[in-house]
Amino acid sequence: MNDDAVRRSIDGVWRIESARLVAGLVRMVKDVGLAEDLAQDALLAALKTWPASGIPDNPGAWLMQTARRRAIDGMRRGRTADKKYGMLGYELEQAQAAAPDLDTVLDEPIGDDLLRLMFIVCHPVLPTDARIALTLRLVGGLTTGEIARAFLAPVPTIQQRIVRAKRTLAEARVPFETPRPDELARRLGSVLEVIYLVFNEGYAATSGDDWVRPELCDDALRLGRILAGLAAGEAEVHGLVALMELQLSRLKARTAKDGTPILLNDQDRSRWDRLLIRRGLAALGRAERLGGSLGPYALQAAIAACHARAQTPEDTDWTKIAALYDALGQLTPSPVIEINRAVAHGCAFGPAAGLEILDVIRDHPALASYHLLHAVRGDLLAKLGRTDQAHKEMVRAAKLTQNKRERALLLARAEGLQRR
Repeated sequence: MNDDAVRRSIDGVWRIESARLVAGLVRMVKDVGLAEDLAQDALLAALKTWPASGIPDNPGAWLMQTARRRAIDGMRRGRTADKKYGMLGYELEQAQAAAPDLDTVLDEPIGDDLLRLMFIVCHPVLPTDARIALTLRLVGGLTTGEIARAFLAPVPTIQQRIVRAKRTLAEARVPFETPRPDELARRLGSVLEVIYLVFNEGYAATSGDDWVRPELCDDALRLGRILAGLAAGEAEVHGLVALMELQLSRLKARTAKDGTPILLNDQDRSRWDRLLIRRGLAALGRAERLGGSLGPYALQAAIAACHARAQTPEDTDWTKIAALYDALGQLTPSPVIEINRAVAHGCAFGPAAGLEILDVIRDHPALASYHLLHAVRGDLLAKLGRTDQAHKEMVRAAKLTQNKRERALLLARAEGLQRR
């Protein structure tokens, strides 16, 4: 394997292992910023070592072992200067001695550590936007650029948000623990939003060579299921799990064998996962029985359920979907929801109805570089026969997207419009 192939493999390992690595390190060193630094040190060590030695059989164990040793070395050096860190170094040494089979330990389920990490960075001491950005960075493994696109915010803004959040957590000495039941509700909304954004990045990647990143979807769904067990009486937890189950049921049908994206109406619905659909509908039923049918995640799950129940595109109840998007738009107004509402109204009541909604928000500052605004507008214009305008919108959408697969799809659609 050449150096480039090894580096690509290391990048893949890091995407998978970084969250569990940071979570495990936070439990040991009690400091989010220090844990991330140690994880990055371990990554640098891998970049230096693995091209020559090869990728180990258990790369996660190798990274954790390396990070733990660096933590112990750092604590040893700090003993004379800081008694507290000296004691922590001693505790780490004792933990090292008491862990004869690190590989086995790291192969055990890691949901608890990840969930604790999520509740740490979703602590009320942080503002909501900082909680979400930091959790996406540490738990979701997203880059700062990916987080910025998810927030429709500049990259420097997100960078500053993350740095300040880590500093605040360190200064507040936030304990590494799952909150008590009376504290759970105060942090639950941020945790749900983080899980949702991680899932979305996996379901439709904002950048890179792949349109979908299944490992992020799987991580988000696993965390959602763990949270549903922890907060079984919270309707919106079940609403979010339902949404993820129903969306994930379509994942295998969303791309061709070569990774080319396949849009919803062109998908082979026989490839949709019926078990995930049944699980999603059951979770939606639990949310509704708990009185959460009008929560934002339950509403989105109900929209996904309409698609899941349709045997063909023509069977889709677009009138119901439009009504659900109307309710969602009133509950949580946002320009992105309005774009989805425009799609639904365009399908239910004709493209002119959808275009009317888009024209209200087309100059919204948050959408200045949002490619889907132009992709949807191009689709609606094409249905109205305004081909030249539709072509320009598709080309503009292609220029704005950071995902190579999506760019190719949009350019192909633009070329198809030009040939009409």
